[in-house]
Amino acid sequence: MLELAILGFLADGPLHGYQLRRRIAHLSGHTRPVSDGSLYPAITRLVNAGLLDRQTEPGASAAQRHTLTLTPAGRTELLRRLREADGLDISDSTRYFTVLAFLSQLPHTADQHAVLRRRLEFLQQPASFFRDGERPLNAEETGDPYRRGMLTIARATSQAERSWLREVLD
Repeated sequence: MLELAILGFLADGPLHGYQLRRRIAHLSGHTRPVSDGSLYPAITRLVNAGLLDRQTEPGASAAQRHTLTLTPAGRTELLRRLREADGLDISDSTRYFTVLAFLSQLPHTADQHAVLRRRLEFLQQPASFFRDGERPLNAEETGDPYRRGMLTIARATSQAERSWLREVLD
């Protein structure tokens, strides 16, 4: 998802590494902070794959700055990753929100809607953090007030998202 976020933000225009890091941090929030140890190797992989261009500029101090730009191959890869989002990209909320953040980059509404339909299908399956054997438990079936809280919040979030998805898909 880090690479998708890099490609997605650069689809909006060139950025310096520091600007890109801040945008990714705002997107991922406190739950998954982005370290330099993961960001800059990911950038290097994308540059080496021909998906990004990196131009060096003189910095305000002694340090040089690198401006990153999405290449045509990078745009093609971004669109492919968005169009083919499935599995964990759909079921994991943080990963899905990264896909959703850049979904408007797909030029065809049909491709956007295909991704949204996969998410809606996932959300319509019975799920729970807790189980009785193989059967998922709902909030009313647990005596633990904190687990009940988790399940109540998850249900409300899921209902709101399903409602939004149906509205967009109609």
